[in-house]
Order: sequence, then structure tokens, then C-alpha cells
Amino acid sequence: MCKPLSGTQPEKIIAQNRKAHHDFFIDETFQAGISLVGTEVKSLRAGRCNLKESFIRIENGSAFIEGMHISPYSHGNIFNLEPVRKRRLLLNRGEINRLHAAVTREGYTIVPLRIYFSRSYVKLDIAIAKGKKLYDKRDAVAKKTQERDARRALAQRN
Repeated sequence: MCKPLSGTQPEKIIAQNRKAHHDFFIDETFQAGISLVGTEVKSLRAGRCNLKESFIRIENGSAFIEGMHISPYSHGNIFNLEPVRKRRLLLNRGEINRLHAAVTREGYTIVPLRIYFSRSYVKLDIAIAKGKKLYDKRDAVAKKTQERDARRALAQRN
């Protein structure tokens, strides 16, 4: 699951939040680093991470991700921390202020989209998003099926 960048090393995707695109309208995305300990990084290298129930909260001028599950490293013994703990996101002041302003608007939230290795660093893509209503989700599913049927019809014609 590596995709090459122009002139750099590929990114290795660890986990994706596929439900985010189904449940939210994505307005703006940011890239953030995460403050981790060594055994968590080793566990991420093994691909043992889950973003499903996670969310981002802004507290005291800092951004934190909560609910992200990183399984304990199997050889980590006493150095393992809680699998679901609050982890600090590494963003600059302007980005944090922008995120905080977006969250204060009604209906907006900050959701994690994917976690990946960029070179040797763990990065997290986060997005300012607005929740979809049930009828929005139905419209999106109907549009997808229409596009898929059109592609199938085109493929059968050729």
C-alpha cells in the first residue's frame, strides 16, 4: 500500500478511517505529527492501529487525538502504555487556531482520516468536517451506484 511521491520515499499507510468519508463532508485537510513512545512506533510498524472511534479535541492551545487504539507491542513488557490514551498532535499555532475556529462553528468537527509513515515519521491526516444527514448518505450511495452502472454499461459496449 505504498504510493510514490515525486522524488521522495513512498508513504506506508498504517490505517485509514474509511467511515469518515461516509459520515462527513470533508472541507479542509491538515497533516499532523503525533507524539509517541518507542513501543507505540514499533507497534505501528507492525500495522496494529485502529482509527474507527477516534476524534480530535483542542484543549489549552494544544490538539489531542483521543480514542485511537494502538495495540501494545508484543515484546514491550513494562514500557507498553495504555492502548487507548490521549496523544498530543504536533501542529503549529496557526493551524491549531484555525482548527479551533472551525470547531466553534455549528456542526463542524475534526476527524482523523489516515495514519501513515512519511520517511521515518508517523503522520496523521486530519480534516475539518461537517456531519452528513441520513438523506445525504443515501444520495451519495445512489450516485455511486449510478456511476458504477454507467461504467459497466460502457465496458460491455466495448
